[in-house]
Parts: sequence; structure tokens; C-alpha cells
Amino acid sequence: MHAENAAPRGTARTGRRRGGAVVTVTLAAGLALAACSSGGGSSAGSSAGPSATTAACPTSTSAAGAGTPTGMPSGNAGGITAAKTVKKSDTGTSTVIDPKGAQIRCATSGITTTHDITYSSPTTDGRKSDLKLDIQVPTATSGKKPLVVYLTGGGFVMADRTANLSQRTYVADQGYVVASIQYRTTKDGATYKDAVADVKSAIRYLRANADTYSIDPDQVAVWGQSAGGYLAAMTGATNGEKSFDVGDHLDRSSQVQGVVDEFGPADLSKLAADYDTAAQKANYAPGNSAAQWVYGPGTKKSVADRTSEVAAADPATHITSKTPPFVLFHGSADTLVSPSETLDLQTALRAKGIDATRYVLTGAGHGDLSFTGDTSAGLPWSTQETMGHIVDFLGQQLK
Repeated sequence: MHAENAAPRGTARTGRRRGGAVVTVTLAAGLALAACSSGGGSSAGSSAGPSATTAACPTSTSAAGAGTPTGMPSGNAGGITAAKTVKKSDTGTSTVIDPKGAQIRCATSGITTTHDITYSSPTTDGRKSDLKLDIQVPTATSGKKPLVVYLTGGGFVMADRTANLSQRTYVADQGYVVASIQYRTTKDGATYKDAVADVKSAIRYLRANADTYSIDPDQVAVWGQSAGGYLAAMTGATNGEKSFDVGDHLDRSSQVQGVVDEFGPADLSKLAADYDTAAQKANYAPGNSAAQWVYGPGTKKSVADRTSEVAAADPATHITSKTPPFVLFHGSADTLVSPSETLDLQTALRAKGIDATRYVLTGAGHGDLSFTGDTSAGLPWSTQETMGHIVDFLGQQLK
């Protein structure tokens, strides 16, 4: 089944604006950070009318794009091992789309952005880290706005918050405050527990500073790609699970109202379930980044077996009635995270009565792989259709 070519219809909540930080306002005619438009008419929160001039969306200042900039939890730590073959997975509970339509476009409405905000300073193995976030606030409307926390990919080994500027800006232009955060990775000696705690710390920080950034603290979603998709899923699945709430602002909630998971892993023991034997061997190599993500630095273990530790790292293990609705996306030709990962998570969510919608992008790979020389891989993920489904979901959940 093919879904209609949906344009964004998300509606942001507005109210009285209470305050703002010292920020830099950037416009399309100014410093290259532009607000995005679908090009087919104005969306909620956008000042750009149908006749507004549009241009190509801004790109990230780093090499990181949508998805994973340098390494996935596959192969030996520090490198990518892509599968040569991908087994076709079941799409019976999914909507299949062929995202070859128009790309999102950027208009000239304003975005107020603040960089390098320290939201938490946790200690890992005796070393203190100042974790940063960048935040974008749309200026076309006043009042409180829903918050979307963006989590970049990085194969569990890095987390460049400057990644995927175009899609983040596009979502901000629909009337959402968008905060892109840094989180701890295996390079910091961290495990998934630390990274989930970081995401929840950022959510609590932003709720504590809601007036400063015009945030409606009752309306928060997480959106991640690749390793960030995994963290978004874990953050939502653990709503109300206090063991991950550590650090500052513990008087604030870390619960979210929606999860957008794009090609994220889930059960790491099945990370390469759809792949050829060589890719499976690399993905399950003892001591690789996936193993370190679960067991910690210096481990000689593998994630091939679903041990109690691997099970605890699976979002499906944590699903309760407090888990919010999900929307999941995967490319049918993803050679780094098996497409069945999001399918199995969708199945687990629905089994517990949680609303979960899944989209499969025909022929799409693992996000933006321009760092490998493949400059077209990211295009399916930034079409009006794909991004329209994301914004539609946000509009439904953040009311």
C-alpha cells in the first residue's frame, strides 16, 4: 500500500510569550540558517506565504548529516561494515512509500537560535563532561510552543549536535522549538544507560527553562535517527522509569508525549538479522561499539546472545502503559541497521496497546551517507512526503 504524498499539517500550540534568551537571529538573507517550508502553502507557525521565495535548505556545518556521520554499531569499533545483502522484511503492518518527490525547501521566516548551552555536567569514570545543546525557536508567532528534542546518530561512538540542520530547521518552521543535544557515547566510556540519562536530563533542563525558550512544558517529543532513533525509543519506552532520572532538575518530569524513531536499532542481538553472514559476523564481533554500549568499555563480550544485559538495553523490554505513541521509519535497503529492528519494535509496542505507525521507504538506505561519497543516500529522508509524515505525527501528539 502506498500512502498519499502528504504535506505537513502539524499544528503548533500558541499562547503568550513570556521571555527569551540572548540569542542570534538568522535569516535566509543573513547567516545561512533559514526556516523551511514545504513549498506547497504555509504551515502552522510559518510566516511564509505561498509566494515566499524558497531556496535549498541549510546544511550542517560539520560532516554529519541525517543519521550516522562516522560509524554504526557494526564491524569493529571505529568503522562501518555494511551488509552486501538485505533480506526483505514484512511490511504487512507498515505503510510503504516511494519517496522520490520534491525536497523540503527553506523560506525566509525567522528562526532564533542559541548555540552551546550547557544542560548537564555529568561525570563518567571520574571525568566531568559539559554536555551542550543548540536550540531553535520560531519567531513567526508568539507564545509557548511544543518542544521537539532531536538526537543525532553516530554509531554510539559520537554525537554531533550540529548534524542535520536542514530537517531540524524545517521542523522548527512548523511552529516547534527544536533542541539538538549532545549525549555521552562509548568514546566517553559511557553506556546506553548514561546516554538515556543525558536525554532525560536535557528534557528536564528545557522544562525548567521553558519560559526562557517559549516552550510549552506539557508538550514534548523526542526525534532521533540511527543511534539517536534508538535513544528516542528508549527515552519514550522508559517514561516514568525513575532509574534513568539522575542529575539536576529532578523536580521536573522527563516524560515525553511522542517518539519519532528513524532507522534506529532496538534489540542489538538482532541488529544484523536481515544481513549476510559476513555482516552478521562483523556486527556481533566481541568488544565492538555495540558491545561497549551495553557492557561498558573494555568488554570482550558480544551482543550476539540476548543476555539479561542485552535485553535490558532493548526498548521493547521497558514498554508500559506510560509509553507514548511512536512513529517509526526504515529504508528497505538499509545495510547498517536491519529493517526488521523497527518492525519488531512496532510489534512489541502494539502488543502492549501502544499506538505505533511504521513507514518503509522503498529503496532507501541508512540516512545521509555523504561522508562515504554517496551524496544521494539522504534524499529520501528529506522529501516533503517523508518529513510531512513526521510533522503530521508531531501535530497529532503535541496538541
